[in-house]
Amino acid sequence: MPPIDFNGLDTTVHGPLRLGVLTALQLDGPHDFTTLKKRLEIADGSLGLQLQKLEEAEYIRSEKAFVGRRPKTTYHLTKKGRAALAHYLDTLQRLLQAMGRTPVGG
Repeated sequence: MPPIDFNGLDTTVHGPLRLGVLTALQLDGPHDFTTLKKRLEIADGSLGLQLQKLEEAEYIRSEKAFVGRRPKTTYHLTKKGRAALAHYLDTLQRLLQAMGRTPVGG
């Protein structure tokens, strides 16, 4: 079995809240800010910071609109974000296999 490159773990994905955002968008498709906030049970400021980091890495993109007079921002997982999440999960799966455990779905 090839060595596991822990240095290759994407620290942008690795953060629990960022991993939660990417996972939610991968599983369910686009979410607005409020839906993500409720799904992850996180405060506005913390979520905003994590979303900003994911946008800067181009793992997500935002779409701003108005619903009535209220602003609504919807977040989408990008192709780059899908690839980063898949690579991260693959690395974790290889780690589980190296430890002699069956990975989820395996």
